[in-house]
Amino acid sequence: MTVRELAEHYREKELGEGCGKTKLTREVYGHHLDSYILPRWGNERIADIKTFRVEAWLKTLEKSSAVKAKVKGVFGVLFQHAMRYGWADRNPIRAVRQSVKHLKEPDVLTSEELEPIINGLSEPSRTLVITATITGLRRGELIGLKWEDVDFQNGKINVVRSLVDHIEGQPKTSTSRRPVPLTPALASVLASWKQQTSYSKPGDWVFASPYDLGAKPYWPDMLLKRHIRPAAIAAGISKNIGWHTFRRTAATLLLSIGTSIRVTQELMRHASPVMTLGTYSQALSEDKVDAQVALASRLGLGVEQAQPAAV
Repeated sequence: MTVRELAEHYREKELGEGCGKTKLTREVYGHHLDSYILPRWGNERIADIKTFRVEAWLKTLEKSSAVKAKVKGVFGVLFQHAMRYGWADRNPIRAVRQSVKHLKEPDVLTSEELEPIINGLSEPSRTLVITATITGLRRGELIGLKWEDVDFQNGKINVVRSLVDHIEGQPKTSTSRRPVPLTPALASVLASWKQQTSYSKPGDWVFASPYDLGAKPYWPDMLLKRHIRPAAIAAGISKNIGWHTFRRTAATLLLSIGTSIRVTQELMRHASPVMTLGTYSQALSEDKVDAQVALASRLGLGVEQAQPAAV
């Protein structure tokens, strides 16, 4: 059996409709098969795939460590499938060494750097950056927000979906589905944007794109490329800024203002191998709200801006 034949069987059994995997997951697996694995290994027999050969091949890919690790993961899943059907008695990919570590430490922004970036942005990029930094929401969670998810009355944002390439899926983990606090300062910012946007009904996207007549949200990477990075450059900031920069920045600033590690993990909705979900849930809501209020203050969103406009 060739790797291509194995991949075809895997698609049929594991990536078809009703397989239990989300549409996004199926597309990601298909992408890694078609773009990396099959062009190189498709015509080879699965019996000829050796650990050292795959390891050497991954080193030649001009991709990030994270991408290489995902390619290795999909390749390994293929061999698990082969073992399940008795076509292989071992998984050579399991022993492949491939680090997921960044080649350099990712950039984070200081509050002094964030302020001029925010001040240099127009809407909706300004509200996006403020929301991303205060809540620590992931890109897909942020762009996937609908107004019905923003609970102004009870002071929370419900995280119920994630959008990647405009494909809707579930948040990353069960921990990711926990709501995040909506502090008065952030509520004021979001309420102001709600008054400006033409798409403010409960079922509308918070960051609905007028180019799609509100049917879809903005493309986050387009906003990053055309507005956010230029605003950073105009402010004299040369750091490599991506959407995850704001999530890392949120965690860093929370710790820098004295927020406990436990509360920070709660706010970031990180699962931990050490602390159980029950331990996380013991972090007091007041602590989390106070932490975000302090973070909003560091961004220049003080008490005078904390009263939400009428929604």
